[in-house]
Amino acid sequence: MDMPVDPEKLFTQSDSVPQELAPQTPPPLAPRKVWTWRDLLLFLAFLPFAFLASKLIVLTGYAALRPLLGWHARAESAQFDTIFLLIQQCVLYGFILVFLFLLSRFQHRTAFWKSLGWEKPTIRQAAGYLVGGITLAVAASLVLWLLPDSQSFPLEKLFDSRLASFALSAFAISLAPLLEEVFFRGLLFAVVENAAGWPLAAVTSAVLFGALHAPEYWQAWHHLMMIFAVGMVFSLARGLTGSLVPSVLLHIGYNSLIVASLFFSSQYFRALNG
Repeated sequence: MDMPVDPEKLFTQSDSVPQELAPQTPPPLAPRKVWTWRDLLLFLAFLPFAFLASKLIVLTGYAALRPLLGWHARAESAQFDTIFLLIQQCVLYGFILVFLFLLSRFQHRTAFWKSLGWEKPTIRQAAGYLVGGITLAVAASLVLWLLPDSQSFPLEKLFDSRLASFALSAFAISLAPLLEEVFFRGLLFAVVENAAGWPLAAVTSAVLFGALHAPEYWQAWHHLMMIFAVGMVFSLARGLTGSLVPSVLLHIGYNSLIVASLFFSSQYFRALNG
């Protein structure tokens, strides 16, 4: 005599698929693995437009405020002023951040900071990275003291007033380290690392980081070589830890000591051009 068959059980058995035959869903990419050469090329293509837009915005703003605030310098000459250049740089950095945020959010559907390798450190780790950056600045200053440059360099000319000096200093310990690391040890590092491994990414990002600062230290070759060495330390920190945070904090610590040294050695920015 045949036993009755449970229809629900029969349906389940006939509808089941062996596990080894079921389609396999590929695991999601690690956040910082999403960046590709295409992203880097898009970013580089975007930069000229961002630069022109930032300059146009600041020029327009200056022209609109000039009669209201009684500024005497015309826009054509004011655009070479240190404060003007800093404001333009901040606007440019804003465009860069928005572009990369939109690219990560809508193109890759990945959290922006996570996609760049941002890992929250402990308080002890953060303090260690800041102290490491300060120590690096002390070592660099000692080397430059032993091997001084014989010529001045363009960056020195931007410190043309106390206001400009304070503005440059604030920029150097806040926006500059963050945005430079976002590009060099964030986007650029991730693209090269995904293609060829982190050692090559470290060298590439350090070389291009030095190249970015070449106009500021033109003919001050010891300073330029030191910038490359410091950039290499930042890149190694990024590669060895797998996080963007160490390089950002090292950069902030390094710039902070350089600024503090200049501040006190110039009588609180009074004797820079004396």
